[in-house]
Amino acid sequence: MHRAANPLGLPAGSFFEAFLPTSLEGVHSMAMRTEYNPLEAALAALLANGLDGAGEALRILVNEASKIERARFLHATPHERTEARTDYAHGFKPKTVMTRLGEQTFDVPQVRGGGFYPSALEKGSRTEQALNLALAERCVQGVSTRKVCDSLVKRLGPEVSLSSTQVSRAAERLDAGLAAWRERPLDETPYLFLDARYERVREAGRLVDCAVWVAVGISPDGKRRVLGVSVALSEAEVHWRAFFDSLIRRGLRGVKLIVSDDHAGLEAARRATLPSVPWQRCPFHLQQNAQAYVTRLDQHKPVALRLRAIFNAPDKAEAERLLRQALDAWKTEAPKLAQWVEENLPEGFAVFDLPHSQRTRLRTTNGLERINREIKRRTRVASIFPNIESCLRLVSALLAECDEEWMTGKVYLNLKD
Repeated sequence: MHRAANPLGLPAGSFFEAFLPTSLEGVHSMAMRTEYNPLEAALAALLANGLDGAGEALRILVNEASKIERARFLHATPHERTEARTDYAHGFKPKTVMTRLGEQTFDVPQVRGGGFYPSALEKGSRTEQALNLALAERCVQGVSTRKVCDSLVKRLGPEVSLSSTQVSRAAERLDAGLAAWRERPLDETPYLFLDARYERVREAGRLVDCAVWVAVGISPDGKRRVLGVSVALSEAEVHWRAFFDSLIRRGLRGVKLIVSDDHAGLEAARRATLPSVPWQRCPFHLQQNAQAYVTRLDQHKPVALRLRAIFNAPDKAEAERLLRQALDAWKTEAPKLAQWVEENLPEGFAVFDLPHSQRTRLRTTNGLERINREIKRRTRVASIFPNIESCLRLVSALLAECDEEWMTGKVYLNLKD
């Protein structure tokens, strides 16, 4: 008997052909059988539409997982008579969620007495979880405004109730995974970027600024990786040194260059832990810092242009020649600027010892600045963190997701040249 062409256009005799319906109508009928099989229905969506059906497959599977989780919560399957039952199912409510496959509307199972919400939808991305927890902690601790609590209800939906126990349990679940990510083993990392920013945190009943340190590396395959993150109440050497020690303990090795700004405590910690590794001070920040020593407004632009020309020199010899030329001009008209530039600008010359094709990516901390902007975009919502742990949780979640994207993304720097 002649078999109709399969709906995906696979060649006759294909291994998959025996499992396919003979038409698109047949695909849809797979999902409409009396004995509904969600796995089969999800497969049907993928077979009929390829990757365009991934969103529908996700919706089907999450809906089914949520129903199974509700049955476990109730200790009873639908229509089952058992003394173990703790409550009764109460239909479904639609909830639209933005996923990596676009907007999807899920059927959220309800329980008559409340108190249930499917973990597949509760979790969302780690970053969203961490941000919601930061807001939730402020609400349950009574240190937040009505506006923040209303914002949280809007983000989570009115069906989600909050209690200190629920928030604590959710934080513990998320923290376990993030702690494992922060402590994962490291490997050879030729280039290391370091930066720090500050966030407002409530500590011992008062508001303080805590330092958030981020370490990013470029691996031998040329891809960027987030190596570590830490939070402390200051940028003192002891904290920077502990951060370096943690990276080394986890396996960091083979570092050829460290790129950073001149953060307090960093230089001493770097010399103590990685003394033989050259340091490249960010030229962008050097140029900004130099402007503090320019006293005349009409000289800001000429000074900036001269400094930029030094850093854009084709090699170190030319950069040093242009530096001497600038110092000769400034020693009379701007002696404080000349002194500062002479003492600090050469710290931005280490990159000249690298191949020309790699210098643009390695001479500044601009890559980290973009991460900092994303952190700021997220932390602005929380405004003030209820504690240091909450701050570390959100930043870790954001950086873990960033690291996953980089790991599967394009090569950032060609190290084969």
